[in-house]
Amino acid sequence: MQRIRVMLVEDDTPTRKRLSQALEQHEQLDLVGSAGNCKQARVLFEAHPLPDVLLTDIGLPDGSGFDLIKALRSRSERIEIMVITVFADEKNVMTALEAGATGYLLKDASQDNIGDSVVQLVAGHSPLSPAIARHVLKRFSAPAQPVPVKKTPALDVPNITKREKQVLECVAKGFSYKETAEILGNSIHTVTSHAKKIYRKLSVKSRSEAVYEAIQLGIIQVSE
Repeated sequence: MQRIRVMLVEDDTPTRKRLSQALEQHEQLDLVGSAGNCKQARVLFEAHPLPDVLLTDIGLPDGSGFDLIKALRSRSERIEIMVITVFADEKNVMTALEAGATGYLLKDASQDNIGDSVVQLVAGHSPLSPAIARHVLKRFSAPAQPVPVKKTPALDVPNITKREKQVLECVAKGFSYKETAEILGNSIHTVTSHAKKIYRKLSVKSRSEAVYEAIQLGIIQVSE
């Protein structure tokens, strides 16, 4: 069983200790570094190999976790990024996802749930606390607002192939890349390759962003 390397960024010392224990006690996880602020986190990123997962708060004393997410995402598309915070409002949730986060948990999550959620993240899922999931679903299902719409020539819509569209539709339904591969009869490497091409064509950095952009451009539809 391949172990998952995790870095933790959390400014509150008791909370950082609790989260560290949750990660260290999980049989599939290795905590390879922890930091209490943005400056310490950036030092970790430079001094050590990049982790498989970054677990970070967004309200840090010397900056925003959003900046850390963007910085790490710009260096690697393969890293999974989980936000763990007390902020459950829609603005913070959507800002985190748009910055490149692939999971979002509230700090009241149980210790066991935190470790398992990190494992699920690496497996291709996007763990969200129930209150957070409601924000995401609300954003996708909200009726369109009566704002002026700029007409965009058809050539501005990225050329998404039939198979890439099928991958997007599976991801939009909540399937992991592994599950998508089984549904489409492809290997997970093929599905991952399709996903990278989709990210590039849509100019996005996460699964949630890809689905959101594809819906906005009319490439895929979601059932009511």
